[in-house]
Parts: sequence; C-alpha cells; structure tokens
Amino acid sequence: MAYKRNSDTLNRITLCAVSLIVFAVLMFPLYWMLVTSFKKEIEIFQVPPTLFPSVLNTDSYFAQLKHGDFNMFGSFKNSFVISFCAMLISLVLAIPASYGIARFQFRGKRLCILSFLVTQMLPVSVLLTPMFILFKNLHLLNKQFSAILSDATIGIPFSVLILMSYFASIPKELEDASRIDGCNRFSAFLRVFLPIASPGVIVCAVFSFLYGWGDLAYGMTFLQDQKMRPITAGIFNFMGQYGTKWSYLTAFAVVTIIPVVLIFVFMQKYIISGLTSGAVKG
Repeated sequence: MAYKRNSDTLNRITLCAVSLIVFAVLMFPLYWMLVTSFKKEIEIFQVPPTLFPSVLNTDSYFAQLKHGDFNMFGSFKNSFVISFCAMLISLVLAIPASYGIARFQFRGKRLCILSFLVTQMLPVSVLLTPMFILFKNLHLLNKQFSAILSDATIGIPFSVLILMSYFASIPKELEDASRIDGCNRFSAFLRVFLPIASPGVIVCAVFSFLYGWGDLAYGMTFLQDQKMRPITAGIFNFMGQYGTKWSYLTAFAVVTIIPVVLIFVFMQKYIISGLTSGAVKG
C-alpha cells in the first residue's frame, strides 16, 4: 500500500511538472510579445536578450492613441463592430437553418449538409475574387458591411453543423408535449428547443465572433480606407508602410488578443460544455 501511494504521488508530481513545462512553452510567445511591447527598439535587438525591459517604454501604446492612420481605438472599434455584426448574422441565419435540417425530412437533405461541409474546406483565397466582383457590382466595396457579410459566411456553416446535433437530439415526445400545452411549432422552437440548445448557441456565438476578429484577408481586400479596416489589417499595413518597428507592432498585437483572452477566460465553461455536448449527442 505504501509503495502504491508513493507511486501515485510520484505520478502526480511528474504530471504536474510536465504540465508546467508545456504551459511555459505555450505561454512564452505571449509573454515575449508583451515584454517586447514595453522595450525600446535598441533593447529588443540586444544580445543576449533580456527577459524584462530595463526601462519601461509605454510610447508604443500612447503613440497609437493619437488620431491618425493607425489609431488603436479606431481599429479596435472597427474590429468589434465587424465581428459582432457578423456573429449576429451567423446566429440569426444558422439557428433556424440547423433546426430545419435537423427536425424535417426533405429531398436533398444530405446534399444540403454536404454543402455546408464543403464550404468549411474552401480556402479564403478561392472566395476572394468572386466575392470582390459581387461586392463591386453591389457597390459595397470600402463599406464595413462587405467585411461583415464575408466574415458571416465563415461562421454560418460552422454554426449550422454544431447546432444540428443539438436539435436532432431532442426527443420528438418533448415536441408533442409542447403541442399539447398549446404551443405551435414556432413557440415550441422558442420555448423548448432554443433553451435546450443554448450551450451550442454560445459556442457558435463565440467562434463566429473570433472568426471575424481574426480575419485579415477580407478586411484587407474589401476595405481600402485604412480608417475603416480592422485591427488585424492595421498590423499588416503597419509593417508595410513604416517598416518593422517591433515595439509598435507588438503593442498592436497585445491589444488584438485582449478580447480573445477575455472570452476564453470568462466563457471557458460554456465553450467546453457546448463542444462536448454537441460531440456526444445526435
């Protein structure tokens, strides 16, 4: 018994040590990016490199708060508006679509599901040219609505595929019981199906928002005015126009990942439960 306890203790210590090493390796790039944003340019290229800035340099942050082509607050607002609106469009279209596919039998259902799977495999570069021509003919170029629609096309197929399993797993008897209680199909959808599928809706909302937040290709292609572009496009253009000023670039990158970190910190429980529930149901 004593040998078994010692073995279990050793295994736990080993697992903890390995976990800490893996955590340190994964988090080191984020740490280095944060530290670099507070260093001066000379110290960034110092050999050997320093793990902490010798002089705390906040110029890389305050310089970007001024009005100009690369205003941090302006780019942050653009990214938030584009991502939030794309998320809303994805949910409004994906929720009823996934419900219809899951609960109704119709000709071409398998082909419909396959089309959603195929769109997930298409690279963005394939879609850029036809979407550019479409938005040009609709006079939507250099308008944020074009970036919103293009980002929504990424979130909609993912949301439909995730939510289908939730709606398909709900027993038909529950729907019949809601009919007996006086609900029609639409009210049963709102009062019964949608609350049950709420973990999946949260997951779809989070990932649809993150798709829009991390987009670079659509924002660069459909928005020519830098003041309308998202923060990811601002980072890219910042490198091309002013050279590689790493303190400014890393400061931009730090601001970019703040919403992502906050979402996963506060929504971690819902994301894990939503993905695991969708994986075992259906």
